[in-house]
Amino acid sequence: MTDRRIGFYPGTFDPITFGHLDVIDRAAALFDHVVVGVAVNDAKGPLLGFEERRELIEREVATLPHNDRISVIGFDTLLVDAVRQAGAGTVIRGLRSAGDFDFETQLSGALRRLAPEIETVFLLASESHRTTASRIVKEIARLGGDISPFVSPMTARLVRAKLTGEQR
Repeated sequence: MTDRRIGFYPGTFDPITFGHLDVIDRAAALFDHVVVGVAVNDAKGPLLGFEERRELIEREVATLPHNDRISVIGFDTLLVDAVRQAGAGTVIRGLRSAGDFDFETQLSGALRRLAPEIETVFLLASESHRTTASRIVKEIARLGGDISPFVSPMTARLVRAKLTGEQR
């Protein structure tokens, strides 16, 4: 059974950015509950391990105003299966650009064919976060740049530690 008042926000979140947190916070203000689904997705070769990403997201969302309406889970299945298992009836996707829109409409169309009972909603990223992408954040960090405009201090420390091989 799915409930459209429960939103499912999937992603790899490698790392979680202020843009992701903005979408999560805004979605939590719109939905009765938001499930943040952290995809295992080893094919993307994530910098942060699955458990690191899941734990980091749990700590980050705990600071949000509507944190009592947010839960974090991991999944390594088809998105539709994870959404159904969470009892969600709506998939939440953040959009930054026209390129995102093109890809997300294709994904939404496939989701609709697999699960017509599940709706997809798009939240336009806040203007200050439209250029923020996890892959860009990682590249800046790899080259020794300052990622503090894009991620929290907690996330920045973890990313730096991962890149330098330090223990956290």
